Amino acid sequence: MTTSKRLSERKVAKFQKNITKRGLVPETTSKKGYDYPVGPIVLGFFVFVVIGSSLFQIIRTATSGGMA
Repeated sequence: MTTSKRLSERKVAKFQKNITKRGLVPETTSKKGYDYPVGPIVLGFFVFVVIGSSLFQIIRTATSGGMA
């Protein structure tokens, strides 16, 4: 038996073994719960900037007579 034939038979056996496992995904790989992609500090800073800038814009518009 040549080396290439032995390697190809090993690959075929591995592939056939993998075929029988299709659809049997363990429960641990799926995500449970809600994990935010950003931390609470970054989220708080973002909310602070957005709300602060909108309040600043409202105050600026009110003090300039409504026309900016």
